[in-house]
Amino acid sequence: QVQVVESGGGLVQPGGSLRLSCAASGSILSIGAMGWYRQAPGKQRELVAGITRGGSTRYADSVKGRFTISRDNSKNTVYLQMISLKPEETAVYYCNAEVKVTRWAPWDNYWGQGTQVTVSS
Repeated sequence: QVQVVESGGGLVQPGGSLRLSCAASGSILSIGAMGWYRQAPGKQRELVAGITRGGSTRYADSVKGRFTISRDNSKNTVYLQMISLKPEETAVYYCNAEVKVTRWAPWDNYWGQGTQVTVSS
């Protein structure tokens, strides 16, 4: 079994900052790409930022220059530092991890339960 758990969400004022964390645990042989997605009410889930095991990153255009994704492979953890947050970025933020549980198993995607980020004064 593989568990993916996010933390760090909460209420922040417009222009404020938050740091999200996501840790994967369980029967893990290797973790490939990890990413953060978000889903606002009535909208589709969208990619916010992704990072490969080697550290290559990609961002949604709307967050470039304000959000930073990073990871600690020794801890199976990915982070999302968010600054200058906007009210329209209120959403549930989800973590995704590509996981291989054995040498012969395919890469599978695992999702966390999500953490609420509310940007409001």
